[in-house]
Amino acid sequence: MTLPLSLYIHLPWCVQKCPYCDFNSHRITEPIPEQAYSQQLLAELQTHLPLVWGRTVQTVFIGGGTPSLFSVEAMDAVLSQLRAHLFIQAGAEITLEANPNSADQAKFAGFKQAGVNRLSLGIQSFADDKLRALGRAHDNQQAIAAIEMAQAVGFDSFNLDLMFALPQQSVAQALADLRKALEFQPPHLSWYQLTLEPNTLFYQQPPALPDEDLAWEIQSAGQALLGQSGYQAYEISAYARQPALRCRHNLNYWQFGDYLALGAGAHGKITTAEGQVLRYQNPRSPQAYLLKYRVDYQAVASQDLPLEFMLNALRLTDGVPLAWFAQRTGLKPAQIQTSLLQAQAKGWLKPSQSQLCPTAQGLQFLNELLLLFLPDQV
Repeated sequence: MTLPLSLYIHLPWCVQKCPYCDFNSHRITEPIPEQAYSQQLLAELQTHLPLVWGRTVQTVFIGGGTPSLFSVEAMDAVLSQLRAHLFIQAGAEITLEANPNSADQAKFAGFKQAGVNRLSLGIQSFADDKLRALGRAHDNQQAIAAIEMAQAVGFDSFNLDLMFALPQQSVAQALADLRKALEFQPPHLSWYQLTLEPNTLFYQQPPALPDEDLAWEIQSAGQALLGQSGYQAYEISAYARQPALRCRHNLNYWQFGDYLALGAGAHGKITTAEGQVLRYQNPRSPQAYLLKYRVDYQAVASQDLPLEFMLNALRLTDGVPLAWFAQRTGLKPAQIQTSLLQAQAKGWLKPSQSQLCPTAQGLQFLNELLLLFLPDQV
């Protein structure tokens, strides 16, 4: 069985590095080398083509960093070259991440003309004091303007990124952020808790965050508001007004599909014709990426595949068909039967012969649930 295939492109530059961010992003200190970087993206693609030749790309996601810092001309050239080398499905979802501080209506229109049909806007909060605490390079008015620009140029599909449990945030303040976002009737919302990740400034110098009980109160109240407003949670932190508006690219990740990944720090997953699952990761430094390097494919050991599969699939509120476990790992479901029964006994998985689906409690205790699928547990 041929798995769905997506394409991720990483553009790593930002105006400034946010203190909570653990993504591979680099502050701009000189003009972005758009031409050299674009050429390297295409050179890298050439090395991967033998593994995916003849397969159709169903979604494209351009992330960062702040990809909207790229010029329209450079973005158009990259997308045109990708179409020349890959079979990109007609009507493929093509998403571009953008931050409000780099929002420009003419650029948004140019990106749309180049083929981008979905924007993901990094709003994070509509409160100026919270944006300052997060080290964001935009304010409330710029956030609102970015959304209005996206709507004005005709992006019917867009996502708003929001965080909760921000420094010294109350339930009322978190709900105010959500209500402001809902005023724009976004087709899709990503609403997730701020966490302190290693290798970030916030991890080294932690701000005063809501405690666990308050964070849970915020999450519960926010989920109730989103449900009342017609938004369905289909993943731990992803909400859509209807199934057709879900992020198809991220769904492919969570459903353990394949994805090519191009750019500095990008990491991909490809299943060979023989059923072997390969992963690779590029150099994180843009300068190192621009130098010639050899892509190092690593086969995922069979004993690690159950956990890798569950890390993704069990984030989905509807889960995935049990048959996909065999199709996408090459393993027999009998190999995880003991772990499945343990998870069902704890009330973390719904009892089913055909579907791997977490319960509400399972989503709440996801880390504990995943421990049941460690190599020494299956």
